[in-house]
Amino acid sequence: MKSGFVAIIGRPNVGKSTIINSLIGQKISIVSAKAQTTRNIVRGIYDDKDCQIIFIDTPGVHKPRQKLGEEMNKSVFRLSEDDIDAILLVVDASLPFGIGDEFLLEKIKKYHCPIFVVLNKIDLVTITQIEAIKKIYDEKLPKAIQIETVATEGFNNDELIKKIKEILPDGPLYYDLETKTDTDVVFQIKEIIREKTLITLKEEVPHSIAVYVDNIEWEDKPMLIEASIVVEKDSQKGILIGSKGKMIKRIGKLARIDIEKELNKHIYLDLTVKVDPDWRNNPQSLKKFGYKVDKK
Repeated sequence: MKSGFVAIIGRPNVGKSTIINSLIGQKISIVSAKAQTTRNIVRGIYDDKDCQIIFIDTPGVHKPRQKLGEEMNKSVFRLSEDDIDAILLVVDASLPFGIGDEFLLEKIKKYHCPIFVVLNKIDLVTITQIEAIKKIYDEKLPKAIQIETVATEGFNNDELIKKIKEILPDGPLYYDLETKTDTDVVFQIKEIIREKTLITLKEEVPHSIAVYVDNIEWEDKPMLIEASIVVEKDSQKGILIGSKGKMIKRIGKLARIDIEKELNKHIYLDLTVKVDPDWRNNPQSLKKFGYKVDKK
């Protein structure tokens, strides 16, 4: 049997989480149209009759403005040669190659494992455009294997899995066949709530939000989940709550539907909005919300 770990790396909003969800066949990572949706390392497990692939979804590499962004970038490159067997470098083929892409390539070149350049969103480009971007990556990563995809449609998933299998080593079954992710229930609840804020709120608020689960009464019927949505300013708190509480009720309703699907049971979701000024630059707050922070 073949098995191994494959890191999915790319710039923000290129479709990394959509790809992992499509390959696994269920929702592993939250998805929104906003950049930097993924903040944590998330693993999704693909199984078939002769292989197990553990895909590692990582935050989008970007120019950070707060300590949170710095730690997100660091989390990507904490992955060592011993941690992974291959890299999927996901590229938005509809965007021109730029400084951020060059920066990411320089980081990836330190790895000596097989690299796949996954040219996503090819449905949005012309043949001339896709050939031009392929030429750039062929010159800069001549040993990489290029795959064209449309992650939202699962286009070329089979070919991608086939190519990954060809380079994987023989190995053990790392996870039970029923396991699709290594994240726990509390993490999944937090991410669902955060996803609904990203989808619902305007651009100026979502990146200032963190979610913390205060309490779960597992045996209650319906099961009680008490969670806090944390923002940095009182003005953001007002936007999040909305006129007569309409916004927070909408977020709660959307989150409750998905959490009930995940847990397969009825829940009562009690959301509270709190202010933690400049939490994205506060190491203690970052740790509280589950983000790894270097001691330096």
